[in-house]
Amino acid sequence: MPGSASYAILLLGTLLEALVVVCAVRRKVLRKYFILNLYMLLCVFVSFGRYHVMTHDGVSSLTYRYFYFYSDALLTIVLYFGLISLYISVFEEMKVERYLRIGAIVLLAGTCWFTYAVVSQSSHRMLTYFAFELSQNLYFVGLVLTYVLWAAVLKMRHTQALLVQLVLSLGIYFSAYAASYSLSNLHPTFYSYVSYMVPVIGCLLPLSWAYAFWRVPEEARLSPQRLAMAASR
Repeated sequence: MPGSASYAILLLGTLLEALVVVCAVRRKVLRKYFILNLYMLLCVFVSFGRYHVMTHDGVSSLTYRYFYFYSDALLTIVLYFGLISLYISVFEEMKVERYLRIGAIVLLAGTCWFTYAVVSQSSHRMLTYFAFELSQNLYFVGLVLTYVLWAAVLKMRHTQALLVQLVLSLGIYFSAYAASYSLSNLHPTFYSYVSYMVPVIGCLLPLSWAYAFWRVPEEARLSPQRLAMAASR
């Protein structure tokens, strides 16, 4: 991606990520959705780090690629636990928080082991390739878990509209990233197109969450019938 466009999209994404935290503080839901906001705050710091490396070494440099993939793996893990926190919010009346946390750790450990098993057979640089593959695998795991959570939300008698907005936007985000990774794996020529898509996709989640925290009342509820009708359109 051209340098000016990279800087512009990076700046836009950083502002939107910071806006999410500001909106959460304004609505007094920072503590309730702490991990989601922690993810956005980490995104802001990572963006500053990427900008620093980009300006000193260039977007096509090996240093930038290392920093990008390592930081992306870290952010993906935090976002994964943010998704688990949404599971806990949905099922909090069932008192299954402990089991969800244990299951999340086991699933994450299994994903890391599977990623290592695949990477260990490769001739690529081990740590860099592991970070890339781990992010890719966690996006697919997150995609499946998000739609499982969405199916559970549809079964509930009443659901918070804010929670629905957070889950749906996360599903779209995971779907877009999973699709971009799939395209880049199909053929090397697709990588150039994906490099344009990924920064834009990165702006969608903070934009959606900022809107949710700013405009969607926490006390608002949606019925399962209305959710099903919206999902089928």
